[in-house]
Amino acid sequence: MRCPKCAQSNDKVIDSRSIRNGDVVRRRRVCAKCGHRFTTYEEVVKAVLAVLKRDGRRENFDRAKLRTAIARAAVKRPISDPQLDLLVDDVVHEIETEYEREVPSTVIGRKVLDKLEKLDEVAFLRFASVYRRFRDASQFLSEIENLIGRQ
Repeated sequence: MRCPKCAQSNDKVIDSRSIRNGDVVRRRRVCAKCGHRFTTYEEVVKAVLAVLKRDGRRENFDRAKLRTAIARAAVKRPISDPQLDLLVDDVVHEIETEYEREVPSTVIGRKVLDKLEKLDEVAFLRFASVYRRFRDASQFLSEIENLIGRQ
């Protein structure tokens, strides 16, 4: 690994630990020439997963976009950033396990809804209103009644 300070390629790993449920290895290194300490991350490069949209378009899966959508539904709710990150990690892990190249956007939406329903009902309803494209208040009320009926 090349030192970011002096560009020397001789370094020593001084600490190595697994993070993100073992998906990533974090390594602390020290440059043999200048003594600068730096961190590197190592992970398996997976095939690019495409999302098949409702209108037939395909776009690359974007973890940040998924987190943003979930965070938007969770605004002003008692859901911490680590909880959001864990939810996103769970959804991403499930779709990467079940799909190799292409995943329908509807599958992603259903997985998020399943997890949000257990985490926070208001965030669930907010996400559902966009995902299921509620057109009026009656659809919203119907979903609330379904939610109450499942309890």
